[in-house]
Amino acid sequence: MKNDNYLDLFDDQQKAIDHAIWLNFKYRIAGIVFGVIEGTDNNWAVCEQATADEMEITFLDILPKDFSEVSFKHLDTIRQDKEPLPFWSDLIGMISTVDGEILRFILDTKIPLNNLIRHELALRGFDKNHRWCGFDKAREIWLDEN
Repeated sequence: MKNDNYLDLFDDQQKAIDHAIWLNFKYRIAGIVFGVIEGTDNNWAVCEQATADEMEITFLDILPKDFSEVSFKHLDTIRQDKEPLPFWSDLIGMISTVDGEILRFILDTKIPLNNLIRHELALRGFDKNHRWCGFDKAREIWLDEN
């Protein structure tokens, strides 16, 4: 990955896709949209919509809505990457430091990690855009059963 002011370049298309998904989440409040375009050296580039428009290039229609369909093969590739994307490093770091027996317990007893995470976020008092809203409002936002 090469960082410059306008493009993040990747040799691997899937890594570019993952990066664009993360950036779309990270900059959701600002309304900045990122996508993947073909690079000039048989590679892939991630850029803002404004940059693509300026270059008169259309984003490739390859971004999934989310990571709900991540395969074990994709996870293997992420784990073997010598320079993983920072969000993957953080997520894998959280999971890899948990005792294996706890991980097996989570799977065996079907502990709803989604609910556990939502409960934790409610206790922090922020809304879905990480804006302080107070603990009562955060509970309404995060613990709504819908």
